[in-house]
Amino acid sequence: MKIELNENKVYFNNGSVKKEIHPFWLRERVNGEEFLDKGTQQRLFDPTTLNNNISINKVDIIDKFLEINFDDGVKSKLEIDKLVLEFSNIDTVIKAIQKIKWNSSLKNIKNFVYQDNFFESREMYDLLLSFYKYGFVIIKNIPTNDNFIVKFANSIGSVRRTNFGEYFNVKSKADPNDLAYTSLGLSPHTDNPYRNPVPCIQLLHCIESEVTGGLSTLVDGYTVTEELKIKNPEFYKILSEVKVRFKFIDKHVVLEDWSELIKLNDDQTLKQVRFSPRLDYVPILEKRKLDLYYRARKKLSEMYNSDKYRIEFKLEPKDLMMMDNYRLLHGRTAYETKEGNRFLQGCYIDYDSTEGKLKHLKRKFNL
Repeated sequence: MKIELNENKVYFNNGSVKKEIHPFWLRERVNGEEFLDKGTQQRLFDPTTLNNNISINKVDIIDKFLEINFDDGVKSKLEIDKLVLEFSNIDTVIKAIQKIKWNSSLKNIKNFVYQDNFFESREMYDLLLSFYKYGFVIIKNIPTNDNFIVKFANSIGSVRRTNFGEYFNVKSKADPNDLAYTSLGLSPHTDNPYRNPVPCIQLLHCIESEVTGGLSTLVDGYTVTEELKIKNPEFYKILSEVKVRFKFIDKHVVLEDWSELIKLNDDQTLKQVRFSPRLDYVPILEKRKLDLYYRARKKLSEMYNSDKYRIEFKLEPKDLMMMDNYRLLHGRTAYETKEGNRFLQGCYIDYDSTEGKLKHLKRKFNL
């Protein structure tokens, strides 16, 4: 990809397509100190007040810069590499991270260890990088006092408050409003599928674990849906087209949202998995389509619950797990409350938190 000039016109050439860059587009990006605040990178002018027919009087490429004189008298030096990145239309930090799909054979994933000054460290950068690769990370030695999970979450971004509160306690209790607050086993599921938008990331912090059961389970939705797409394309197709209603009800709130079990981006790549058979309601469709849908959902459920894709492990006290709620399904094995306590705390954050923190640390350490 490169920038080319011809008769005071600027062109972008990626090797197969050559396009003229609109002069106004370039004028919006002038970056002298009278035009751009260096600290916030926010404009000091309103581009909507400029003449839409602005043109270029003179332009040259000098070293790695585009030097432009506009017809309104403004002169600017624009960094060519930054212009090329904009034309690539790719988030060069997050989207450049290659996701590693995994199944039950996943071994030797690095665990991170909390220490002083952790939140602004290179270790935190590596943690977030690993999170985007695998969809989860485990951090050890997290303090168990004073609801520390909230401090940890807020060090990355901002806690996403829900009807469960800023954070929630996961332990067996009387008259629960969710099966998570029992000692029953939980099959693989995503959290809060009835919410719009669904919280992107869940944090779970182990405070106490005195039981032999209660193992945490994870399944990579990317791996499962990719295999479904290859082996059962008709199942994949209908699960990515039909929206079902997810619903949550307790004494204080009713939450509902409609979504596909396999949600795709505009380019047909996987955006999100939503799965919680305790909470979904399939719409009325003609019988043949429903027959196909129910067979597809059953197959997807069988794959999510298969030993082939699931990993199991025990969260020990002071362990904190951060997992991608758009990518992974999680669950737990049953446990016996008579053996002792099993107490976890949880909260949610969204992608803007992890993305913003990762980009900040990348800039800080010049990576």
